[in-house]
Amino acid sequence: MQEEENEIETRSSFRTYLMAVILALIVTALWASSWVIIKFGLEEIPPVTFAGLRYGLAAAILLGLILANKESRNAVRKQHRRWWSAMAGYGILFVTITQGTQFLALSLLPAITVSLILNLTPIVVLILSVGLLRERPSLDQIGFILLGIIGIAIYFYPKDLGELVLFGVLVTVVALSANSLSAVVGRAINRSRSAPALTITGISMTFGALILLIWGFVTEGVPALSLTSWTYIIWLSMVNTALAFTLWNKAMQYIRAIDMSLIQS
Repeated sequence: MQEEENEIETRSSFRTYLMAVILALIVTALWASSWVIIKFGLEEIPPVTFAGLRYGLAAAILLGLILANKESRNAVRKQHRRWWSAMAGYGILFVTITQGTQFLALSLLPAITVSLILNLTPIVVLILSVGLLRERPSLDQIGFILLGIIGIAIYFYPKDLGELVLFGVLVTVVALSANSLSAVVGRAINRSRSAPALTITGISMTFGALILLIWGFVTEGVPALSLTSWTYIIWLSMVNTALAFTLWNKAMQYIRAIDMSLIQS
């Protein structure tokens, strides 16, 4: 009887994990499409303002859903000061710094170059997750990471980088560092399941988006946008951000940080 119960529990855990992997793959596909849309949008919209508008609108959508959902409202009410500090830190790290610098990097470099540099994320996540989360990688995971390093080295060697390109690379490295750290912080927050994924996504994104908007408006001004640009912003906000980030945080409840970063790469 006990063995039968254990087998049922194992099957249930596997199905849950498999569903989380599928969600992460769907999000990765959505985020891959974002790069193309962002490059088109950057022809008219300043990078940081673009990021601020995307995440600001997404945060507003998520806050509306939280207010409309009783479970999410209750989860917000019962949280303590430490949880709110964690949400603010996660939002600033994953939205303000990571996304802000990614948009800035995309305005300076080709999308393929930014993508290749960010594919180094699993290396940093591996190091951080072993030390901070006690999540150890398998030999297969280490092998995939080494293959990625070789590919990136082949792409960049022996290129002579100009000053503007070098600045773009440095900005991308900042994005890489913030993205890696946010993967570990996000995993630590989500695996505790202290609140629904919708709540974590909406609250953390609100903190990060608010700072992004201020950063963009102060440094780049308020642009006059065409209908096409608003279409880019609305699509990115609703589908590739509000929906995708919620699914990502849901998947992070069940998948280790290193596995999530490998899926994303």
